[in-house]
Amino acid sequence: MSAEQTPAPETLDSTGPRPLRLTAAAVLAALEGLALVVGGAFILVRGMTGDPDDRQQAITGGVTLIVLALLPLLAARGLLGRRGWSRGPAVITQIMALPVAFNLLQADSMAIPGGIALGVVAVTALVLLVNQETTRALGVRGPGSAQE
Repeated sequence: MSAEQTPAPETLDSTGPRPLRLTAAAVLAALEGLALVVGGAFILVRGMTGDPDDRQQAITGGVTLIVLALLPLLAARGLLGRRGWSRGPAVITQIMALPVAFNLLQADSMAIPGGIALGVVAVTALVLLVNQETTRALGVRGPGSAQE
């Protein structure tokens, strides 16, 4: 293994204080996960106690949102623990949030502010997750720098 393939100890900063950008990305992912849990619980409770058009669809939608919340919540926990694997689920969550934000912006209702907020959070989290300081803290290597 050549010296070019072996990262220098200072490039993998897994010790010391957690970078603020990494913490901010984790907080944003956790907030998205919590929002999904709250939304799912609301739909689930309304489906069970209210008078929905289709009770089974409301319950299924609520359970689905709660299960979907696991991805950003696990990613947030991994980011806080500086686990390299957590960056992928966090990025996927943000990419999935962008079309949802776009659809909310197309609505003629009170969903527009939610779409703006979700879009801002998703873009901000993506920028934080691809930041060099964040990738270094997570030990993520770029293309062409994999060890053999």
